[in-house]
Amino acid sequence: MKQMTSCDRPLVVRCGAFGDMVLVTALVLDLHQRFGKDVDVLTSGPWSEPLLRGQPGVGDIISVRSRKTPYWLSLDQQRAVRRLRARGAGPTWSCEGNDAARPMLIRAGITDRFIVDVKQHPLLPGEHATEQWRRLARILPEVLQRAGGPGAHAGAIAGPDDPASGPGGCHLSVSNLQRADLDAWLYSRQIPAAPLIAIQMGNKRTMRRGLRRLAANSKYWPNDRWAVVLRHLRRRHPSHAIVLLGTGPEHALNQELVSAAGVDGLYNVADDLPIPRLVALLARAEGLITVDSGPAHAAAAVDCPLVVLFGKASTSLYRPWGRGGADVKVLTGQVAGEPSMLGIETRAVTSAWDELSLRNGTAAGSFHTAGTAGQTPG
Repeated sequence: MKQMTSCDRPLVVRCGAFGDMVLVTALVLDLHQRFGKDVDVLTSGPWSEPLLRGQPGVGDIISVRSRKTPYWLSLDQQRAVRRLRARGAGPTWSCEGNDAARPMLIRAGITDRFIVDVKQHPLLPGEHATEQWRRLARILPEVLQRAGGPGAHAGAIAGPDDPASGPGGCHLSVSNLQRADLDAWLYSRQIPAAPLIAIQMGNKRTMRRGLRRLAANSKYWPNDRWAVVLRHLRRRHPSHAIVLLGTGPEHALNQELVSAAGVDGLYNVADDLPIPRLVALLARAEGLITVDSGPAHAAAAVDCPLVVLFGKASTSLYRPWGRGGADVKVLTGQVAGEPSMLGIETRAVTSAWDELSLRNGTAAGSFHTAGTAGQTPG
């Protein structure tokens, strides 16, 4: 297959969940700085384009619904290949753990000599996901090694002027349009102009009916414990608005929690929270308590302090980490000697919150009212 055109803009291939796409901004930002050009992204999922559109360093976003559908049946794959061929073959960083997207690259004329493949550069011991992506940004594909492309040779160690020598973590920007939309939306939802605290109790498995309480859902933390946390927050922060995040299917789950908590000032917004608005809300919130989830990574990326509950996932690999250095408290637990979110006690969550440095620079526990000092539910 003859390649008729070429492209000097980097291309990142990442078809991941919401949190995965937040994490890959670390790679996009470093490539953008290294090459001085916007970085195109080949991705999948309905969250990727609204999350990445307009972000620093992001160029064209080429999205497909599924990489596994046979090509001749997939109109979106065919459109993606046409767009890739039109832009031309160029330096490409494949961040996929499998080869499901590789046939699209081959059809577009992007062969191995253009590609840096993460599978050939596995995770190092104790390495965070964003550190792996930033390490990948320092590796050049074969076509640039031969041409003496930007930066040093493949596998070079970062020097003081290398993008990867700067602050680690991921980053998301919030536009003025997003802020204006958030202001209007908060007003329309009758959420008072008060400091915000955000809660994310659900995860992608809670969107699947009937799975919430099954052992397969390693990110489920019981409603009765969440209710204790909400009562604690209300005592500590009597004037704050507490917003319950999520997607549409999580709205009913949040309503169960509102009923169980029995406190005022809770706002269930899972029915109307598109991703750009979610990111803007997290950029406004003084703090977040969440399970290990995509919003946890988005919060860190907009410098929102957070307490995050982990189940079986690796904390060294997936701990939320933003370039702004917001405070992050990571909690883990065990049941029968195995990692489990169910092993995290309520007191651990409330204590972590009280020690959290909120966006305004104060400790969360300093907001308690007279007569409630030291009262922490068990």
